[in-house]
Amino acid sequence: MSALALSVLLSLVSAVAYAGGAILQERVAATTPGQRYAPLRRGAWWVAIALNGLGALLHVVALAYGPLSLVQPLGALTIVFALPMAAVFVRRRAGATAWRGALMATVGLAGLLSLTSSSDSQTLADAERVVLALVTGGGVLGLMVAAHAAHRHPVMRSVLLACAAGGAFGIASVFTKTVAVDLDENIAVVEQLPSLAVIAVLAAAGVLLSQASYRGAGLAAPLSTVTVVNPVVAAAVGLTLFGESFRHGATGTVLALGSGVVAACGLILLTTERIARETSTVTVAQGGPSPAGATGSHPQSQSQSQSQSHEDPEPRRAAGGLPAVPSQQPSAAHRRTRPRHQGRRERMVS
Repeated sequence: MSALALSVLLSLVSAVAYAGGAILQERVAATTPGQRYAPLRRGAWWVAIALNGLGALLHVVALAYGPLSLVQPLGALTIVFALPMAAVFVRRRAGATAWRGALMATVGLAGLLSLTSSSDSQTLADAERVVLALVTGGGVLGLMVAAHAAHRHPVMRSVLLACAAGGAFGIASVFTKTVAVDLDENIAVVEQLPSLAVIAVLAAAGVLLSQASYRGAGLAAPLSTVTVVNPVVAAAVGLTLFGESFRHGATGTVLALGSGVVAACGLILLTTERIARETSTVTVAQGGPSPAGATGSHPQSQSQSQSQSHEDPEPRRAAGGLPAVPSQQPSAAHRRTRPRHQGRRERMVS
């Protein structure tokens, strides 16, 4: 197996692990709304952290064998894998629009895969690493402040936090690729400690921010945002700073951009489809009309209400709590007619 094929395989398994972790994180966020960032007492959350750790480990190994501009876009398959996994494990079936978006994302990523070419491994200078870390930290803090300001809009808050998480994960992958290249060149581990510290901080921030993004917004919107922002940020750094490129020169670059647009449109379809379903569910739960109409969607409840409207009224109760005695006024048909000669009395002859 070639190094490029091994990188693709590891990236696919990593995407499956990330999808499982995301599903568990969303369920934990839905059941523990009071704990926004780290519900430490939930065992399911620790399982999600373990799955994310496994995905990150496989992702690191994939970066050691393949270019950054290839490994990061394959991570977008997380949302594609999350659809059938959510249907199986948490009984959330995807509609036709979601599957159409998944197909578009898969085709777009396949186009990127066919156009990506390997290049000589490069690393970042110390000054570039400092600037990249500072810019990333400022961007993450800015998005967190914006998300706090948009706390009245759960979906917007979720998307902003997911953007921050995706940016943190993407730059952590850039630093991971840099450390992997430096270790291949036999550079001492002690010299890599600052980069390793940046990786640890960004990875932890990404996990906590992604957990917070699932609160009140479901699975699709935050997961789609993370899976789009993560590879876009990392691939942009790989193309600009690492000297990575696409096949066939300018033509290949244009085709790769088109493939990226197709994949992004697929992810947007996934996001909008799930947001529409979640919004309609909330509307029905709050008493509003359902998408199919309140009358047609709940025939059983309608028939129950109709049957209740035709029931006899509840019997009146007396002051003591006992049922009131109904008035015993005889009807005209059952009235006893008094004898005409009531005053006559028969005399008893002794």
